[in-house]
Amino acid sequence: MINMAVVNVKDVIKYFFKITILIVIILATVKYFSQGKDEIKRKVNEIDNKTLFKICLNSALPVTNINNMENQNTKETLIEPLKLALNMELKALSLSDKEKSGTIKNDKKDEEDEIIQKAETGLKTEVQSSNVPNKYTIQYNGVKIKNEVKYKLTDEILKPDINVNKENILIFHTHSCESYTPSEKYQYKKTGNFRTTDKKYSVIRVGNELEAQLKSYGYNVIHDESYHDYPSYSGSYASSLKTVTKLLDENKNTDVVIDLHRDAIGDSTYAPTVKIGEEYAAQLMFVIGGNESSIKHENWAQNLKFAIKVQKKANELYPGLFKPIILRGSGYNQHVSKAATIIEVGATGNTLDQTLVSMKYLAKVLSEVVK
Repeated sequence: MINMAVVNVKDVIKYFFKITILIVIILATVKYFSQGKDEIKRKVNEIDNKTLFKICLNSALPVTNINNMENQNTKETLIEPLKLALNMELKALSLSDKEKSGTIKNDKKDEEDEIIQKAETGLKTEVQSSNVPNKYTIQYNGVKIKNEVKYKLTDEILKPDINVNKENILIFHTHSCESYTPSEKYQYKKTGNFRTTDKKYSVIRVGNELEAQLKSYGYNVIHDESYHDYPSYSGSYASSLKTVTKLLDENKNTDVVIDLHRDAIGDSTYAPTVKIGEEYAAQLMFVIGGNESSIKHENWAQNLKFAIKVQKKANELYPGLFKPIILRGSGYNQHVSKAATIIEVGATGNTLDQTLVSMKYLAKVLSEVVK
């Protein structure tokens, strides 16, 4: 005669939940007293799945006194949750170990920790052919300038006799959402006509690269990543002026102020490019604001001198990196400092890859000027 214990289905379900709770308690206890995941693995390996399950189940359901489990389906069904729980616990410990060792970082931290490849000098440069000609009205010591203002540019105005404070360099973006032609490496979803709110693919990402490069030369860089053209494009300059004014109030002794843009020329295929060594870089362009706007702008000549000084050095190191400087009547908020400029990095036809290369060479040029 065989004695059998009859177990109600509801009771089994209730007991199973008790088992689960008990397992969680056991695992938490093991984790607390364990010195790491390797110790847990060693202890778990000493107890096979069947024995561990029997210990837990007999503790929770003593009336059943299960000593024999020959049914393979039942065994696998009941043990699998236990194995899953153990695996999850080990993975959690592994993740915790990585966090403690500092191997998990956010995206921006990863970018900052990458090895910075500084620009070499003495490389051959070659401007690539373009469907848009570069026009200029005046040339001063090899620096080409397109003058769109009504006043005459004398040698006194053009002479780059300017010294700037090197304590801080401020980078910001009036048109923060400007972006480029997607490449194989940098694919992104546009939120407008060559615009995106994803900072990893806009001019903000270009600013991050310039920031990292400049820091590698020892500069203290303030890079503001605020949106000034989103959700509304209208009023971008009024918005960015508030940001820059606040930052300059907080960071005295800041002369170099760079508003980093992407050229907004109508032809979307326009991609001004220069080959430097074996790399292709998006060409750069200074846009300097004149004194013909409603805001008094006494610094315009100083801003122009600074741009000429930088571009002259660029012509020595990497001829063709810059297109002709454009001098316009609008102030573009450049009244805030004596070395405030707009730098257009490439155009819509360029890729983000090319713009990041440009920042390496721009940083090298600036390091030779801002001393």
